Amino acid sequence: MSTFATGTKSISLSEYGLTNENVHYQLSPQELHQRTLDANLGREAKSGALAVNTGEFTGRAPQDRFIVKDALTEDKVWWGPVNKPFDAGKFDALYDKVIAYLNDKELFVRDSFVCADQKYRMGVRVINEYPWSNHFAYNMFIRPSAEELSEFEADWTVVNAPGFLANPEEDGTRQHNFAILNFSRKMVLIGGTGYTGEIKKSIFSALNFILPVFRDTLPMHCSANVGADGDTAIFFGLSGTGKTTLSTDPSRKLIGDDEHGWTAENTVFNFEGGCYAKVINLSGENEPEIYGAIKKGAILENVIMDDDGVVDFSDAQITQNTRVSYPIYHIENRQEPSIGENPKHIFFLTADAFGVLPPISRLTPAQAAYHFISGYTAKVAGTEAGVNEPVPSFSACFGAPFMPLHPTKYAEMLSKKMQETGANVWLVNTGWTGGPYGVGTRMKLKYTRAMIRAALSGALGLYTYDTYHIHSVFGVAQPRECPGVPTELLSPRTTWNDDKAYYDTAFKLSNAFRENFRKFESYANEEIRRGGPQRYAY
Repeated sequence: MSTFATGTKSISLSEYGLTNENVHYQLSPQELHQRTLDANLGREAKSGALAVNTGEFTGRAPQDRFIVKDALTEDKVWWGPVNKPFDAGKFDALYDKVIAYLNDKELFVRDSFVCADQKYRMGVRVINEYPWSNHFAYNMFIRPSAEELSEFEADWTVVNAPGFLANPEEDGTRQHNFAILNFSRKMVLIGGTGYTGEIKKSIFSALNFILPVFRDTLPMHCSANVGADGDTAIFFGLSGTGKTTLSTDPSRKLIGDDEHGWTAENTVFNFEGGCYAKVINLSGENEPEIYGAIKKGAILENVIMDDDGVVDFSDAQITQNTRVSYPIYHIENRQEPSIGENPKHIFFLTADAFGVLPPISRLTPAQAAYHFISGYTAKVAGTEAGVNEPVPSFSACFGAPFMPLHPTKYAEMLSKKMQETGANVWLVNTGWTGGPYGVGTRMKLKYTRAMIRAALSGALGLYTYDTYHIHSVFGVAQPRECPGVPTELLSPRTTWNDDKAYYDTAFKLSNAFRENFRKFESYANEEIRRGGPQRYAY
């Protein structure tokens, strides 16, 4: 029997079929950092952060994510292009092959938790082929105390073998890389990709099934922070829309930057113990908190550095999806524990590649449900394999790639939460203004921050004809004035200086909304259906 120890605790891996004696358990980030350097798997940046290259994949591969279809999942999962079924027997056979592969490798094992609220906490064991992948798990999951570790039991296990390449014809995968969730075995199997985001998103996907089905808790692809008065703000959005940037605000305490649960008691808790931020074009002036978090203990992915270890954050020659992971304690202004109460404001962040949506608009409850189910944004270059430039897209619940249930299940839960709390809902365009992608320019961060702060403070005022204008195509209420923001910027049509081109493009997007929503119409009531754009192109 293969065992290894840390402190007073010994652990056997025989239950996984692992007899490998070359196993390291619960190494410190300092040790993992040094082992990565010693193995020539990474470099140290001038800031002290570890810099690694994730190899062939620099983003998620959603076409290669599967869920085992069995008695537990068959009638609950929303099967289709997002949630692809995988045969249970094929999973078992592939698992055995991965274990045989790992038995010849040096391994790194980490026990951690997810869910900051103790009532929902789940133990996760991660078994990694690479030391820096294990370091990533240290950064991103919740770190147990020595006492908690002595009594630790894994509820879920992630087996991560980036160097293992599947044989699609034999193994049932689409190609050589894969990420497969098995809810009956409470296990995730990842192979053929070194992109660490697959590790965190696999557990997020698991929680997106477990929490609503068994714990009456809404899982959300969002960031969250809390103000001085204890009010919680929630920021929904896909990668690249600004969740991390906008929630990391020096005037508010960060709860978390990506994954949260909203409980029946109307509290909001972070799933994770760290942050995973995009760093393309990062600067200390615009994002000082994130910039300052890039120090010893952080891991940079796929960035370009000079011989002195100085990172060029503007260089995207490897990928637009350059990243940094760091433990949340690298952010000084954080909420401890990572739990908020009294949710008052919900922001839907969208990077509108068409450049026609207002930079901020207020949504009615019906509009909020419609836009949540739609989840419009642009896929940002490099975030997914094969995406080389921004592409307008719809991702239900602002996180369809991670949602095993039908989107209306999550929408129903969110609508109930909004009714219970009376939270204000805002649609924020962090994308383009003055024209579509390639013509206009990206919305300036300082203006988006000003609009967010105005909404939070009440400076945007009550909804009246004098304070808001109803958009003629999308029907949303756009404020006429906002402190710190040029008035002309609040009207997207004004920024174009070409009314015909603007309306042609706006109608094009509105028709895309309506076409996308057809697959949800049978599940939505008339009020929600009328929450979308009501005018067709003529």
